[in-house]
Amino acid sequence: MAIATPAKRGLTRRQLLVRSASTAALAGLGSLARPYLSRAADRPQIAGGIQSGDVASDSAVIWACADRAARMRVECSASESFATILRTASADALPDRDFTAKLLLDGLPPGQDLFYRVRFDDRDGLAGESRVGHFRTAPDDRRSISFVWSGDVAGQGWGIDPARGGMRTYRTMLNDCPDFFIHSGDHIYADCTVPSELKLPGGEVWRNIVTEEKSVVAHSLAQFRGNYKYNWLDDNFRAFHADVPMFAQWDDHEVTNDWSPIGSADDTGYDEDGTSRLVARARRAFHEFMPMRLMPERDGRVYRKIAYGPLLDVFMIDMRSYRDSTWNKQGDPSEACILGATQLAWLKRELVASNATWKAIAADLPIGLVSLDAIALGDGPPERREHEIADLLSFMKRAGIRNTVWLTADMHYTAAHHYDPNRAVFQDFEPFWEFVSGPLHAGTWSPGELDNTFGPKAMYQKGCSAEQGDNLAPCFGLQFFGRVDIDASTEVMTVTLKDVDNRDLWSVDIAPRPDARPGQIMAQHI
Repeated sequence: MAIATPAKRGLTRRQLLVRSASTAALAGLGSLARPYLSRAADRPQIAGGIQSGDVASDSAVIWACADRAARMRVECSASESFATILRTASADALPDRDFTAKLLLDGLPPGQDLFYRVRFDDRDGLAGESRVGHFRTAPDDRRSISFVWSGDVAGQGWGIDPARGGMRTYRTMLNDCPDFFIHSGDHIYADCTVPSELKLPGGEVWRNIVTEEKSVVAHSLAQFRGNYKYNWLDDNFRAFHADVPMFAQWDDHEVTNDWSPIGSADDTGYDEDGTSRLVARARRAFHEFMPMRLMPERDGRVYRKIAYGPLLDVFMIDMRSYRDSTWNKQGDPSEACILGATQLAWLKRELVASNATWKAIAADLPIGLVSLDAIALGDGPPERREHEIADLLSFMKRAGIRNTVWLTADMHYTAAHHYDPNRAVFQDFEPFWEFVSGPLHAGTWSPGELDNTFGPKAMYQKGCSAEQGDNLAPCFGLQFFGRVDIDASTEVMTVTLKDVDNRDLWSVDIAPRPDARPGQIMAQHI
């Protein structure tokens, strides 16, 4: 059965190109690298760019960063000319948040392309520069949806090389005109430095933009903040985030490699309550720079549900904040966890309550790829962290929760995994799909090993070859993202794995038929 690709809506390609050029002109690389040499000293300026996130049917979070203490002013309109203003709001950008500011715009119309204008005013009311961004609110009716996802940015020393186009995958995703973007984690590599040069095969040289904060492994709050600021030096990154709202989650490199709440510390150690100071600094910087809704009742953790109309609920889960220590294997195996009892109970409740056709579970890590830091440890029945996944999957079967897909990154290659109890050691679950994508802009790795606990089969995978070796530079084209389209008329979900040059590598259509087994394959396209 042929499925038509849903029509792209909203901004035209010309509008995107015009605004992208405007954004680049307003925030050129030179002004970002040397803000006080080229800017008017008496007016507040936007440091980096603007972005939106956690878009719902009637609201969105707006974020920006100033170059000094100032008041962020935001206007929202259905017209790019701002002839009519729908909403206005303001928030302070203060030193204790590194001059970042974010606010919630509410009372917005559903399913609309909206434009927002951001500026900073100083304490005397002197207005600074303004920039314009765009987002689309979630629909409250049945209409086609498209979104993209990926992860892993500026890792393994591969920073911004302007001569090689910078972070090109962001420009490619922008040209795809998605409704929103799920960032699956590793927004930064706080534990990886960015050197001025890296040698490439054949004698060429990769030349990075370098900053003081990205020249050392992050330990201080200023260094964690500097990791996020580094990404804003890229033209493609700024243009994309101004026009596409982001649903953000984190993984390990926002803190340090393989971190968990217990066992991750720097030389200053822990506070009296046992809190890791390194994790606390990293968590603070993450929330300062992400366009996320504030959820103080969850102690800074990032799990949440984002409803995107009748066809889609997105469940953003947190596989870091509750996990047991990766390196401590001496304790009771039954106490090992990846989600934690509180989050697992929340996820079950929300899945049961969801009336959306599709339920996308956005995860930090894949389920069946063998890794000491992840979930799967090798073939056999569930052990350690796999017990939580087994519990969740069997619950979903008993509760009749269908039409779920798992989306993730982390592995630095792209793959489509189909899980089937007929291939599994643990069999108390319904078949489902898991799709892996990334890196957005980092080293590429070769495909990993799958275990048989939940019966995954790699239907497609692409990464480095043995001849190329791991940690292949971004300039070799093996940078990946995924695209999801949900057709309003058929409710079919089409998942396409794509590369930095926007080539369709592999695609599958999945039908949510009530009379068919969940996750039934309709067609695969190579």
